[in-house]
Amino acid sequence: MLLKLARYFLLGLVLLLVFLASALLSMRFAIHGQEVRVPNLAGQTTTDAERMANAQGLVFFVETRYYSQTVPKGRIAAQAPAADTRVRRGWKVLVAESLGPQRAAVPSLLGQSRQAADFNVSRHGLEVGSLVTIHLPGAPPATVVAQSPAPGAFDPGSSRISLVFSATDNAPRYVMPSFTGKTLAEAEDALEKAGLVLGRVPGAPNAEDAERATSATRVVVGQRPQAGHKVVAGSAIDFDVR
Repeated sequence: MLLKLARYFLLGLVLLLVFLASALLSMRFAIHGQEVRVPNLAGQTTTDAERMANAQGLVFFVETRYYSQTVPKGRIAAQAPAADTRVRRGWKVLVAESLGPQRAAVPSLLGQSRQAADFNVSRHGLEVGSLVTIHLPGAPPATVVAQSPAPGAFDPGSSRISLVFSATDNAPRYVMPSFTGKTLAEAEDALEKAGLVLGRVPGAPNAEDAERATSATRVVVGQRPQAGHKVVAGSAIDFDVR
């Protein structure tokens, strides 16, 4: 009886192992069955490249466009992942489309507004790249003060032009120092040299009284804005004195 039970147990164990092996093998085939090889899209037209990628169950996306002296306009110059790479179906294939050889110099956009720069970039078959805004005292507000590639470049290597604009408010900015402990006369002199003006001072309700209040005996014990704050030229600075 025990021998018979042992045989049944061993038979059941063997069947279980066969079932597990079959399941693992099926899973392996299922997983690898979802993998495809990335086709070689280099040199293909954008339309043909997209068709080839879609036929493999891949998502086609033109990430950038740039000028090339070797790849004709409208054809794929580079791709990622590389050709023959094994990926899952539904994977995104990024490509770079060639704009052909650069035939015209990069235009100068310096001094132009955003709208004018956008128009001229598009007119030359280029694209606006990254945009940066900086405070540049003396520059006309909201205009191009720098660009990359530089004006006149014939082989920029990319269709994108990065632009640096001056801020809408280009007044010089200062970091407020601490005037605590200085006399009001010293503080007012420092403000004048920095292009700032004396604001309200307790006990000096008007400009004439404020002028009389700038004596060497009155000491600053508080200020507005406080030290460390940024202010623009011409700002009025208020003081508390004793």
